[in-house]
Amino acid sequence: MDGSGDEKAKPPQDRLADLLADDMAAVNVLIRERMASRHAPRIPEVTAHLVEAGGKRLRPMLTLAAARMLGYAGVDHVRLAATVEFIHTATLLHDDVVDESHRRRGRPTANLLWDNKSSVLVGDYLFSRSFQLMVETGNLRVLDILANASATIAEGEVLQLTAAQDLATDEAVYLQIIRGKTAALFSAATEVGGVIAGASEAQVRALWDYGDALGVAFQIVDDILDYGGQDAVIGKNTGDDFRERKLTLPVIKAVALADAEERAFWTRVIERGDQREGDLDAALAILRRHGSIDAARRESLDWAARAKDALHNLPVHPLRNLLSELADYVIERVL
Repeated sequence: MDGSGDEKAKPPQDRLADLLADDMAAVNVLIRERMASRHAPRIPEVTAHLVEAGGKRLRPMLTLAAARMLGYAGVDHVRLAATVEFIHTATLLHDDVVDESHRRRGRPTANLLWDNKSSVLVGDYLFSRSFQLMVETGNLRVLDILANASATIAEGEVLQLTAAQDLATDEAVYLQIIRGKTAALFSAATEVGGVIAGASEAQVRALWDYGDALGVAFQIVDDILDYGGQDAVIGKNTGDDFRERKLTLPVIKAVALADAEERAFWTRVIERGDQREGDLDAALAILRRHGSIDAARRESLDWAARAKDALHNLPVHPLRNLLSELADYVIERVL
């Protein structure tokens, strides 16, 4: 019996994982090797809690897919994919401390199980490991891309820290924040795959454009789901962004259209942090009244379309088709 129908029914990231199975196996071996520590056993304990928690490994797969799509036959794409995953894991460890989060990927966070000090220091260790890995490729341009991405991610997080509870934060600042904290690693992941494969400048730019647009769409969708997703799907509690007083795109759109009473509500719950029982439901009612979630959804569709358009500048390849489907799949969660 032909199983192609069952195969097609799989989400695109699962089919990507199937197509890149050997490469991903090598990445996982390398991750386990490099997260080890002879002198500080807490490092592999904390790292394993997050790395083994069932994350989709989407970012390293983007690096592998970009390299393979452009004909790369070496081994450095494995090092770069592991680098990308270490950077991502380090940022998650730090984020959970900053956000005082209690759940990540449906499990208790490392800072809850251990402590904030362990999370921060293990995150620092993983950043250091990521730089050791990227240096091993001997490619200065790759080092430049990933070093810049690391700085941009940190910059985006600090910008969010200062802008998150300020009702003057507009959509331009929001885009700057998510381009930093989320899209920067997506675009670096795809870009370095092209660079290590010796792609043309036009192809490298197309890969960056794809990763950037995919990352923006991905984050907008996450922000929408916080106001209506299922806990099991988003891996955290619905309403966490609201409780953490984050000004995400749906709220920014609602604030821009707020009357005096609504603005007073947002000032109380976001700027002053005076949140009471029933406030999340009240926030949802305001978002619905102004169509803010639908408007954010339309923007996520636009960014996904940009990601797909960027792929037209890359070689025809089964991996290119999957990357296009991935852009659609990212936004299907909010359609």
